Amino acid sequence: MWIVFALLSAVFAAATAILAKIGIQDMNSNLATAIRTVVVLIMAWGIVFVTGTQCQIPSITAKSWVFLILSGIATGLSWLFYFKALQLGDASKVVPIDKFSVVISMVLAFVILKEAVTAKTVIGGILITLGTLVMVL
Repeated sequence: MWIVFALLSAVFAAATAILAKIGIQDMNSNLATAIRTVVVLIMAWGIVFVTGTQCQIPSITAKSWVFLILSGIATGLSWLFYFKALQLGDASKVVPIDKFSVVISMVLAFVILKEAVTAKTVIGGILITLGTLVMVL
């Protein structure tokens, strides 16, 4: 089932790039990011309340709070830079560079999470890197 969710994530991420590129043509990219963030915030909390999971908030550990806050900061910075890049550059070049985060995430997973380094993941990472370079250069 995770594959279905991952594919849906990819489809909506692709739509995000195109919709954002159209939407930020005549406005400040930071304001556009703030508007997008409010929409995401409303959607996320709406899902929490519809599914009734807000009752789990008191059981969140301090460690989880810290890492979720840090993740939120990283997401916010990523979105701000992404929207600015989309505003200034071609979506067909910005998106592959943004998706290079896959390779960076793989390396961080190996180093920080101690996930297994396999020939398949290394080859995949090299191919993604080469594909990114071909798309951008």
